[in-house]
Amino acid sequence: MKNYTITVNGNVYEVTVEEGASAGAASAPKAAPAPKAAPAAAPKAAAPAGAQGSVTVTAPMPGKILGIKAQAGQAVAKGEAIIVLEAMKMENEIVAPSDGTIATIEVAVGDSVEAGQTLATLN
Repeated sequence: MKNYTITVNGNVYEVTVEEGASAGAASAPKAAPAPKAAPAAAPKAAAPAGAQGSVTVTAPMPGKILGIKAQAGQAVAKGEAIIVLEAMKMENEIVAPSDGTIATIEVAVGDSVEAGQTLATLN
């Protein structure tokens, strides 16, 4: 166990942290998003009109998918919004990094995503 003194907004708090308990708590949140990744597999199965695209569009931050603005097979221009990602109560448009055609959409509305997770691929 480690003891810390933390000051927040002028209030001083004495905090004791158990090292074993924090490792268990870190595992629990990681287990919760795993089931949410399974529903994301359904759009993958519906989307294979082609193969996996050569350009990968990834999540810049963790968040929740609020909307999908493009579909597999749709042509998009560089900078065109593909997906709307909510992070920290803000809506962020995830845009196409280059001109191309959407090969796959790897997520569904309502999915929680981690930073760096593949959202879509382009050809």
